[in-house]
Amino acid sequence: MTNIRSFVNNPYQENTYLLYDESGECAIIDPGMETAAEQNKVVNFIKEHNLKPVLLLNTHCHIDHVLGNKFIFDQYGLKPQFNKGEQELLEAVIAYAPAMGIRYEQSPTPDIYLPETGTIKFGNTELTLIFAPGHSPAHLCFYAKEANILVGGDVLFRNSIGRTDLPGGNFTQLVDNIEQKLFTLPDDCTVYPGHGPETTIEYEKQNNPFLT
Repeated sequence: MTNIRSFVNNPYQENTYLLYDESGECAIIDPGMETAAEQNKVVNFIKEHNLKPVLLLNTHCHIDHVLGNKFIFDQYGLKPQFNKGEQELLEAVIAYAPAMGIRYEQSPTPDIYLPETGTIKFGNTELTLIFAPGHSPAHLCFYAKEANILVGGDVLFRNSIGRTDLPGGNFTQLVDNIEQKLFTLPDDCTVYPGHGPETTIEYEKQNNPFLT
């Protein structure tokens, strides 16, 4: 069975996720670690559970979700994987990071870009790719069907949705993607967002002020 562990990182309180299963292999999603303390928490968890990181995934490439890409590469030799439509966003980070007062070490460039649809595997876990732009130009969500969990990035939050006022954002597109792609997942699917607490598809269908 696929397990999930979250770590809250950086000034934006971004959720970094580790997915792992009984094989011992794990995927690191949206590493936002900025400080040594934040880095140590993730590394220690991996050590304590004897995990082997085999995938580094980014839902999208805003600074708060890619801050730790270089650290994970240095630590485990993993290059990030994301949809090619996010590459321009990643390249922009190095220029705007100083203005935000954030120390950013440049992320490696992917060897492999993720398609808009399909699956990726690690250990005994299969993740379905869900292409849901609107917050960013080529945002992906990762759905583990067997565990019925969605790592959703900045698409859908508890009682909210991703902001659409950044470059490549589009409110209508975001809402359409949530309603047509995320709301077709099972009602009891647990959504683990890029910020804030987890939620469920059913709760958001019934309560999200942007979507009701």
